[in-house]
Amino acid sequence: MNELNLELLKPEENPIEKIDISKKFALFYEYWRPKIVAELNGQEVKLVKFKGEFVWHCHTIEDELFLVWRGSFRVEFRDHVVELKQGEMLVVDRGIEHRTVADEEVEVLIFEPRATRNTGNIADKHFTAPIGTKI
Repeated sequence: MNELNLELLKPEENPIEKIDISKKFALFYEYWRPKIVAELNGQEVKLVKFKGEFVWHCHTIEDELFLVWRGSFRVEFRDHVVELKQGEMLVVDRGIEHRTVADEEVEVLIFEPRATRNTGNIADKHFTAPIGTKI
């Protein structure tokens, strides 16, 4: 018969707590360096600030979700541009070449599989961020 596994019901060592996104954004000032704030089901939720132009790149096996927290920016594709403002989001499918551009500072949440490199198929000494940085 099915037995209830009481081990699964024990409180975790780290209690579940809310995340204040605005306070987390206030902890860093650098651009293009995503910070992990949560993980779930093999995905990472990252906070990142953009300003200027990022490098053209694609993610071969990962889709990316961009959700604008504050400000606005655009995602440029080779054949069109998508403008995003606060409260809007966009999913960029794997294999699609793109770059992000922000005329002014913007704060963005990114949802993507664990250990996804921010520059995808490109290694760039200025833009490629360390993987796994938590805040």
